[in-house]
Amino acid sequence: MNPAGAPGRPGATPTRREFLASAAAAATAAGGAALAAGSPATNAADEDRPGFVDVNVNLGRWPLRRLPCDEPDRLADKLRSRGVVQAWGASLDGVLHKDIGAVNDRLAEDCRRHGGGLFLPFGSLDPKLPDWEKDLDRIAEVHRFRGIRLHPNYRGFRLDDPRLARALSLAAERRLIVQIALVMEDERMMHPLLRVEPVDPAPLAALVARIPGLRLVLVNALRTLRGESLRSLISAGNVSVEISMLEGVGGVAGLLEHVPADRILFGSHAPLYTFEAAELKLKESPLAEDPRHAISRGNAERLLDSLPAG
Repeated sequence: MNPAGAPGRPGATPTRREFLASAAAAATAAGGAALAAGSPATNAADEDRPGFVDVNVNLGRWPLRRLPCDEPDRLADKLRSRGVVQAWGASLDGVLHKDIGAVNDRLAEDCRRHGGGLFLPFGSLDPKLPDWEKDLDRIAEVHRFRGIRLHPNYRGFRLDDPRLARALSLAAERRLIVQIALVMEDERMMHPLLRVEPVDPAPLAALVARIPGLRLVLVNALRTLRGESLRSLISAGNVSVEISMLEGVGGVAGLLEHVPADRILFGSHAPLYTFEAAELKLKESPLAEDPRHAISRGNAERLLDSLPAG
């Protein structure tokens, strides 16, 4: 199981990189053959795929490079071809743009025009901006989004900022799911003039514990958040994590030793990460059917069912 073009290593155990590369290549080839034959996205070859709710996708263009599927129709086609039934999407413009209101207006329009109902928009919010409360009101009352996504390290605020505590409290009152991205890309991929440290999650446990009704999802977290810090945060309240940046062979099975199955969500971080990488994290871990289904979609659907309809 060597990646295409790599020298053979007879008898050697494949590395995780080799496993992911070869499996992704095989999956892509199979998917391309099915599409070329005119097969629907969910056909007989996909019967074992439970359907995914992907809680971590990004719409728009990353400011530093073009990415595959960075146009909404292409992203929707890709996700549907892999069995995604719903994708929680935030705008990449929300990472750096100053006019957050316009970012959310564009996101609402993109999700309305593209994807045929696949995308569930999550609005951007920056509690450092003067009118952030108006932005939150518009997210909840005009767009009727089901949640928000914050990028504290790119927006320049820490998790012990009192404005963040106020924003999380208001979001909980409005029954919005809150996503906080701890990282956006591997530091090795960062532009030299746009290097940002991962978000320090240390203040979160105390913050979560004092905000009743908060539903918090940490995205891109498992590369930097682990061990006792992760366990303490999960136990502080209604906190979930998604798997896009989980590392290591059998990583999901290992995560289940520390985090309850009902707090783990499926996320791909597409298109910054390839969807197949997240899909293979489930395939390579020996999981029973119940936790596999819960992680793939059940836990995300439960979070949404606890909210009023949009």
